[in-house]
Amino acid sequence: MIWIKNGFVVDPANRIEEQKDVLIKDGKILEVTDNGDKIRQLVDNTCEVIDASGCIVAPGLVDVHVHFRDPGFTYKEDIETGAKAAARGGFTSVVLMANTKPPVDNEQTIAYIVEKAKKTALHIYTCAAVTKGLAGKELTDMAALLEKGAVGFTDDGIPLLDASMIQQAMERTAKLKVPISLHEEDPTLIGNNGIHRGKASEYYKIEGSPREAEISMIKRDLEIALQTGAIVNIQHISTKEGVALVRDAKRRAVAMGMENCIHAEATPHHFSLTQDAAITYGTLAKMNPPLREEADRLAIIEGLKDGTIDIIATDHAPHSKQEKEKPLTEAPSGIIGLETALPLALTNLVSTGQLTVSELIRLMSLNPAKLYGLPAGTLSVGAPADVVIFDPTTIQKMENFVSKSSNTPFTGQELRGIVKYTMTSCQGIL
Repeated sequence: MIWIKNGFVVDPANRIEEQKDVLIKDGKILEVTDNGDKIRQLVDNTCEVIDASGCIVAPGLVDVHVHFRDPGFTYKEDIETGAKAAARGGFTSVVLMANTKPPVDNEQTIAYIVEKAKKTALHIYTCAAVTKGLAGKELTDMAALLEKGAVGFTDDGIPLLDASMIQQAMERTAKLKVPISLHEEDPTLIGNNGIHRGKASEYYKIEGSPREAEISMIKRDLEIALQTGAIVNIQHISTKEGVALVRDAKRRAVAMGMENCIHAEATPHHFSLTQDAAITYGTLAKMNPPLREEADRLAIIEGLKDGTIDIIATDHAPHSKQEKEKPLTEAPSGIIGLETALPLALTNLVSTGQLTVSELIRLMSLNPAKLYGLPAGTLSVGAPADVVIFDPTTIQKMENFVSKSSNTPFTGQELRGIVKYTMTSCQGIL
């Protein structure tokens, strides 16, 4: 039994924002109350007590967009080290992407991931690939992959260019009632990926990636989503036009009686940085889609505020030091994000008055859990005891990452927020 006392409980699922105690027994939430006498009647001498004074107690964070590189690229990250990085960041559930080697397009690879995930203290789920071999030519056997443990579908990292293929995929996922998550960049419009076509590309004297590469794909896929009724997640949105397109599509979906059809996610790096970071940090700030302009960053924040963007996801993308030290046009895109996500959100969204802590927890826990139908995102009595306890104001220096990789422009920065405890229903305190 675990007794978390003196903490400020934030649970948007139950509209709780007040000081309460939380009692956990056998991996479940037993009680959430401000009645001290009731707690004392329930606890016994073996109860472990956590004093959460000055801290937020919330449902464990849920990240629906991570790369653990396992199988195939475990020199960058593996399921075990990825789980440790997630726990350090306050995450209790994560959803893996399918671009491993081999990709998650077959039952054997899913079985490997599911079994290895059981050995960690985290709730680890995986998407399966939309197309076989991530080649965009033939759909996977979606029903069979779901039966083996997949929770949704994505070819993340490789945009689906064939409109007829994406339509078929959405028709299938609509029938299966599971999400399809989309990486929206048209490579035919991109000269060099990972760097915004504008000030940053001019600095490096390369063509870069124009905003139109994202806008065109988002526009196409939102129309198909509204036609098919598929549950669609527009991943790592980076442009103000993309935000506007999602906002309009959500409005239209509501009018059509499809309130839960359209979803969108933003990463901490896209609401925290602009293309200037690519000039300052080089390959450490190279990612797909790229960091763009200040107007885009502000539009993303506005989208988070008004519900257009309903999920914050890290796109945790570890790469080795040697890979990131290659020339700019050769180095891979992506940065790690699990250990910096909450501090970046507290620093750039909460402390600036853009979001309340409750709104942030909704974006980082409740909403992502709802998208994939995960048993997470709430402190309801009887729910799995997935909990994060964090100090929202104390400054910490971002260093000594537990991820196997350290590719991030945020190394050495001082950010608000420190995770004190992460606990899961399957393991307890991590």
